Amino acid sequence: MNAEYSDRLRVLEERFEYQEQTVDSLNDVIIDQQKQLTLLTTQIQHLRSQMAATQEESSVGGDPPPPHY
Repeated sequence: MNAEYSDRLRVLEERFEYQEQTVDSLNDVIIDQQKQLTLLTTQIQHLRSQMAATQEESSVGGDPPPPHY
């Protein structure tokens, strides 16, 4: 019986170690994705600012419409 419990404990410890490695690996993936998400959010905000500035320039100082309008 003692050997049986010892084997079961060893198997459980191996499974636990494998799960720990999996969790650590998934955590690293989540951290990388969060960094990418932050970068993409910053880039989108920058592009929105550029688009707004471009739209303001075109609506404020634009050429008058041609005479046929």
